[in-house]
Amino acid sequence: MRILLLTLIFLTTLVACERSVDFDLDKQEPKLVVEATIEARQAPLVFLSRSLDFFSEINPEILTGSFVRNAIVRISNGSRTHQLKEYSIPTPAGTIIYYSIDSSNLATAFPGVEGTSYRLEIEVDGKTYTATTTIPVHAKTVDSIWWRPSENNPDTNKVVLWARVTDPPGFGNYIRFFTSTNGGPFNPGFNSVFDDQIVDGSRYDIQVEKGINRNEEIDFETYSFFDKGDTVILKFTNIDKANYDFWRTMEYNYGSIGSPFGNPTKVLSNISGGALGYFGGYSVQFDTLVIPR
Repeated sequence: MRILLLTLIFLTTLVACERSVDFDLDKQEPKLVVEATIEARQAPLVFLSRSLDFFSEINPEILTGSFVRNAIVRISNGSRTHQLKEYSIPTPAGTIIYYSIDSSNLATAFPGVEGTSYRLEIEVDGKTYTATTTIPVHAKTVDSIWWRPSENNPDTNKVVLWARVTDPPGFGNYIRFFTSTNGGPFNPGFNSVFDDQIVDGSRYDIQVEKGINRNEEIDFETYSFFDKGDTVILKFTNIDKANYDFWRTMEYNYGSIGSPFGNPTKVLSNISGGALGYFGGYSVQFDTLVIPR
């Protein structure tokens, strides 16, 4: 399972010709970090953790300890409200804690439905946090996917994936995409979200980058390519604007880390009460392509 670990304390060091300037970073109290999703035809999934200091060491004990336990988490679709249940999964990296449908109380449980809005309510340590999201009707679609040899790597097995996309008339269609290779996990693209400001109401072809695991080192020479012999599944989702704004600003900050020309950007959360993170709804389309050897 994917886990989003957000750290909002950044270290900046400025070096001048004559003297160095040192900054003493104020100690920040940990904040609640929320990664909550609900997909069409799927159960809601909520991860709660505490933010870590920029210089914190990460090990299985600290990772496990960052998860929030014994929270009260409710989700509503406007007609029913369901209290989610806490679950745990032991992994080599530590125990993962998450909240999802309570199988002992299915009378109030529900999956995600396109065109429906949802309200999330979280109670932790006497504080209440709320958020809303919508699963859009899946109006922006992928018509077909195919591959081409990589023009930049003509003598290798590297290939590029292409998709033909239809955008309906009217602005406000936002998407996020993921890819799975050879049965692996669905990873988002380096830049995974797009709006329709330029392509509104059109059918267009676009290159689809291979999804990345942001916890691993990225080889920027080859990260976006697939290989001959790969089986690729494209997960193409429609999202609302708040979901788009969170990932747009989050990915901009991620891409700017370490860049002397990058400007810090506030990550736009849709969680009230001072928490970090997001609650996002997804309508989903899957397409599969087998690339011959």
